[in-house]
This record gives sequence, structure tokens and C-alpha cells, in this order.
Amino acid sequence: MSRQKFEYSPAQLAADVRKLTRSYPFVTASPIGRSVLGKPIHAIRIGAGSFNWHFNGACHANEWITSLLLMRFADDYAKACRGRTQIGGKQARDLYNRTTLWIVPMVNPDGVELVQQGVTPKHPYYKELMVWNRGSNLFHRWKANIRGVDLNDQFPACWEEERGRRGVERPGPRDYGGSGPLTEPEAIALAEWTERSDLHAVLAVHTQGEEIYWNYRGHEPSESAEWAKRLALASGYRSVWLEGSDAGYKDWFIDKFRRPGFTVEAGWGHNPLPLEGMEETYDDVMKLLAEALDLSPS
Repeated sequence: MSRQKFEYSPAQLAADVRKLTRSYPFVTASPIGRSVLGKPIHAIRIGAGSFNWHFNGACHANEWITSLLLMRFADDYAKACRGRTQIGGKQARDLYNRTTLWIVPMVNPDGVELVQQGVTPKHPYYKELMVWNRGSNLFHRWKANIRGVDLNDQFPACWEEERGRRGVERPGPRDYGGSGPLTEPEAIALAEWTERSDLHAVLAVHTQGEEIYWNYRGHEPSESAEWAKRLALASGYRSVWLEGSDAGYKDWFIDKFRRPGFTVEAGWGHNPLPLEGMEETYDDVMKLLAEALDLSPS
């Protein structure tokens, strides 16, 4: 996969998914669902092990760089598996044999496209989006999906408390959790796929802050704190005990399954993070993700 110099779009992602599966026959991909506007939400599978890991990115539209981080990791991991070399100091084939990794690199493709391209009067949500964005045609701060719903406030883990805390009552660029939990097709697809997949641990990549969140209301399993410390040591990020936050994917996964879940805030700066810092950010994230795969039981 070539090193990206421009914004990473849903179209580029689709092309890279096809290239990845053609280049490495042991890598497979299929959609887990579709967005409001019908774009596929791709899932990539790498591995033959019994421990099911899941990484996802671009839940928030202006955090599209997380899709690029995950796709570079997928490519580097597949290459290391084929060449029987290391990734992040770990033997890739050992990780492959112990784990099955599912990557959903872009949960919110409509939102990503909005941030990168804006809208014209021909867009099906043009009038609504201009109202929700206070008349501005600058969408670089937009985190929500195309209907103005923040997908990481959509999950049924104390959803009502999070909505009250946010205090946002209508669609907009961020923090509106919808009229109820799981109203948006992107969140529904991710939740239903998660329930079908018997995942043993999940990790959602966001930006920014160089922090790792691992707990949720005391429902996290006992190993989560130690796993977070290992991820922090591998990446140079901080392991953080987080309170006062609900309705996220990681929160819901921990609450429902009582298995390890993590949110990683990659990089440092203002969203969307510039590509100029991509190499340093990727180096940290690559080591963190390789360490995550190594956490699975032997």
C-alpha cells in the first residue's frame, strides 16, 4: 500500500480493501452493513486463531486518519505474515495462528466524505446539513454521521445518562446521540455484527490525545487494567481510568459482554489530524496494535 499524501476517502478505502485481498489470499473482506447513503462498511479478516480481536476506526467523521492507520497496519501485518517476519517486535505468524483479527476501518463513510468534500445543493441532505452546521459550508469539525448523529453516543450503555450529560437535543456536528440508542444504520450494523461474532476483545481507534481508556463502570474484566498498561508501554500512550462517559462502542461492549474493550486516542493536535505527523503516529499505533494481538492467551 502506497504512503498516503492526501485525505483518505471511502473510495480510496474500497480500492485498498480490494488490493489487500488480491495481494494476500489469506486476507478476506466483506461488508457488515451499509451507511445512511448506502456505502459499504467494510470488515477485513486476518488470522486463523481461536481468540477473536476487533479493531475499528473513523466512527467520528473528522477522525478519518484512523482508517488510514488501520489499513496500513492491515497491509504491514499481512506482509509480515507472508514473509514470516515481525510486526511491532512480534512474530506475525505466531499472532496469526493465535488470533483472528477483524478490522472495520471506516465505521462512518458518509461522514468522512462530508468532512473531506463538503456538500453541494445536489446532496440529498444539503438543506438539513446547512441548518445543522449553522449555515457554514466548512465541515472539518464534523464528527457525526450524515444525519447529524454522533455514532459513538449511539450504543445502549446508559444512553439516557449520556444524552442528559451532553445536553444536545438536535442533530449537529457532534454530541447528539439520536432520538434513542441504535437508530443509525452504521451503529446498528456494528452492534449486530459484534453480537454475531463472539469477539473476545475490541479496540476502537479515535483521535487525539495519546490516551487509552479501558474501564466502564466497574464492568470490565480483571485483566483489562494490566492489558492497558501493556498497550501504554508499547505505544508511549497513557493508560487512563475514565469516568463520566457512556454510550460509546467500547462502553457497550464491556457492559454487555464483560470482556476487554479499549478506546485509543491516537496522535496529538486538533482534529482532523494532519498527514504530516502520520509516520510518528503510525509507529506508535502499529506497536500498540501488535501488542494487543499478543495479549491473547497462548
